[in-house]
Parts: sequence; C-alpha cells; structure tokens
Amino acid sequence: MAGLELLYCSVSRDVVSAGDALVCFVHWELVQAGFRCLGGGDQPGAVEEKKKELLPAGWNANQEVYTLRYQSNDNQKDLLLKAVKVDSSLLINVMNPHFEQVVDLTVNLGDFIREEHLHEFDRVFKNEGQLRARIESGIIVPLVGGTNPKSKEGTQKGTKPSTSHPNTNPLYVRPRLPQGQPQWTDPMLPFATGGEDLDPFGNRRGGMIVDPLRSGFPRLGFDPSAGIPGQLPPGSVPPGARFDPFGPVEPDRSRPDPDHLPPPGYDDLFM
Repeated sequence: MAGLELLYCSVSRDVVSAGDALVCFVHWELVQAGFRCLGGGDQPGAVEEKKKELLPAGWNANQEVYTLRYQSNDNQKDLLLKAVKVDSSLLINVMNPHFEQVVDLTVNLGDFIREEHLHEFDRVFKNEGQLRARIESGIIVPLVGGTNPKSKEGTQKGTKPSTSHPNTNPLYVRPRLPQGQPQWTDPMLPFATGGEDLDPFGNRRGGMIVDPLRSGFPRLGFDPSAGIPGQLPPGSVPPGARFDPFGPVEPDRSRPDPDHLPPPGYDDLFM
C-alpha cells in the first residue's frame, strides 16, 4: 500500500511487538480514509497540536494500551482510538466522541503479523488484503460512511461508479412473470380474486363465477356428464368439466318453496 512503507520505516526502530506493527497498519488506513493524527493520550496536551500523517512520539510507550486521537481533514470529525492487547489478540476500539458512535474490532495478531520479522517491512505483514478489508468494514465504513479518497479519485479519472441494486432504484420496473406462473399463489393474498378464472387449470381458488358444484352444498347423485332428463342429453358435458346448471336439476326442487313468497302486506309497518 502506497505510503505505508514510508510510515513503517520511519518508526521501525521503535517497533518492538506485533501490536506495534498492527497499530501502524490501522493508523495508515485511517490516514487513507481522510484523517490525520493529533497526538497520543485521551486528552490534548498543553502545546497546540498539528495534524500529521506520522505517528506521534511515544505512541507505543504503553505496550498494553495504545491511545491515539485523530481529526478529519475538514475538521468535521474526531476519533479516539484505543487498542488493548489481550493474550495474542488486539482489541481495537474507535469512538467518535461528538456523536457517541463506537465501533470495535478484534484482530488475532498471529494471522496478520510475522513477529520474527518486525524490522522488515516486506515480510512483517501477511494477508494484507484480508486485514485491510476487515479494517474497512469494521472501522472505516461505520464511522466515515464508506467515503474513501481512492474511490473519489477513480471517479474523477472517469471510472464509472458502481450502480445500485435494481431493487433499490425507485424507477426500477419489476419484469413481468411468464404466463402460467401467477405472482400470487396463496388465495388469501391480495389480487387473488379471479385467479381461477384466469388460470382454470392451475388448481387455484378465487374464481368470480359461482360454481354450484363447488359451493359447499352436497349434491349427491348428480353427474352433469350423464345429462339431465328432458333438458340435457348425455355426453353434452365432458367428464370433469365445470357445469353451471341452467334450471332445476332435482325433482324435489321443481316447485317453488312457499317460503319464497312474501305474505300480503309484509311491508306494512302497522300490520
């Protein structure tokens, strides 16, 4: 990574542990994200601090807890970094004190640092791409929002920025589903009404044509394919076809029910 070698060589004589090497790597990632280091410790010192890309003096004096303060180039964001060494891991905690935003990242030192080559930059780090990705996703993106000077540079040079997923585009039109595969298959879902009429062979519900044979009332012994005496010859209705009767099909229903006729004066309130 451009610049990391110069940074590491400038402090290599002070590097005495794998934690020191990892803090250097994290520090440079923050610099690449648009931050500069103000100094060490939780609070600023008496002397006016200047933002620098380099690590401050005494940055690794405490081998158990590293504490560094950063500020963005536009002076809009401040960060407080604390890295605590626990066994063979480094627990990195970065906080934005103004917005009370905190992120944490745990890194196993043995996975990314060769402790036997602390003073050789070309050999001290391993799996750099994986380490950079973890720092980017665990620290940079949550605190900075993914703003990276590298991506801005690529856009300025003509690199086309990545487009959003089609489902997030407000102008995206969902493609029509092929016929025979209706979008709503559950009869209880919206727009299911009329599905059986549109796809009579799809074994669906929700038709708008009333079918007396499927209305829930028992009609024992009635087979439309056998015909209706005096009305419909046998074979006129194919077996299994839906049939809507056009007249009384049962002998006991040939006459009107007396209850169907209202009594005289039924609408007279004073009767």
